[in-house]
Amino acid sequence: MRGSYPLMPQLLALAIGLCGGLAAYYAGLPLPWMLGPMVANTVAAMLRAPIAGPDRLRPYVIPVIGVMLGSGVSADVLGLLGSWLITLLLLPLFLICAAGISYTVYRRLGRYDPVTAFYSAMPGGINEMLILGAAAGGDERRIALAHAARVLIIIVFVALFFGLVLGVTSGGRGAAQWIGLYQITALDYVILGICAVLGALLGKWLGLPAAPIFGPMILSGVAHIAGWVTVAPPTIFVIAAQVTIGTIIGTRFVGATLREVRTDIGLSAVASFLMLVAAVGFAELIVVISGIPLAQAFLAFSPGGLTEMSLLTLAMGQDVAYVSVMHIIRITMVIALAPFLFTLTRSRKG
Repeated sequence: MRGSYPLMPQLLALAIGLCGGLAAYYAGLPLPWMLGPMVANTVAAMLRAPIAGPDRLRPYVIPVIGVMLGSGVSADVLGLLGSWLITLLLLPLFLICAAGISYTVYRRLGRYDPVTAFYSAMPGGINEMLILGAAAGGDERRIALAHAARVLIIIVFVALFFGLVLGVTSGGRGAAQWIGLYQITALDYVILGICAVLGALLGKWLGLPAAPIFGPMILSGVAHIAGWVTVAPPTIFVIAAQVTIGTIIGTRFVGATLREVRTDIGLSAVASFLMLVAAVGFAELIVVISGIPLAQAFLAFSPGGLTEMSLLTLAMGQDVAYVSVMHIIRITMVIALAPFLFTLTRSRKG
């Protein structure tokens, strides 16, 4: 198991991630504290550096991100719920389109077996697709690499597109105001801490999808809308969480051969590009029908990870609640329907 690695390889990966984050920050790249560690550790993995992902830290840093995302929710969101209906109606159609395109790439171009191609193509959570795919007899390693590559490529593409093409900063030197450790009160710390801890526990107890991030996000959003707290967590905590998440994503390529990575990243690049083209098309349709901004609709349909896409949304000044909810529903739908659809398609072919 990844979490059983010795401590030193994990510390080395975090150190590489921090260096990558600093380099990306001073280069003015968008979302540097996550993008930098991702790329740096992917390169380190390819160079066979003795690194390992600090997966055990994930349950502790994800709630921090959830609390931060909740701080971007305002009371205005409640008045926009009606405009989300069109997105919800189009989301299943987009998922069918995106999954179908991706499956064709992995099956026809990559020559993956049907099980591996199916679960590599599903735009759901990496852990859930890996478990379902393995249970169905798929190649676990290829499924894991396919999803890791998808998340990596989509985050890089979307972040660079918004930052370099649209000129929207998302974490570089021109980013939002720094919140210091001593700039918030003891009561703020208590309320934000309760949102993180209690939110994660309640989310898990209630069986919420993506509970470690969604539970804290809901409680933080309620606390901010109610005016109990008006600040986000200290910036240093958020940076630490992003460096950890970026490091974990980058180290997913540890142990893979150069040929495997070249093949999987190449296939994922093709599949991801085509899914993003489909996302743009559906986003344009949403703009025409409901008037939701194109950037916001595009982020809602971009099939990256929930945490990462939510961070991009917050950094780019878009509606965090809208985008996060759409990604949560996307992942939930894929997890719930993937086994049924797989059985259905297999029975028809049989």
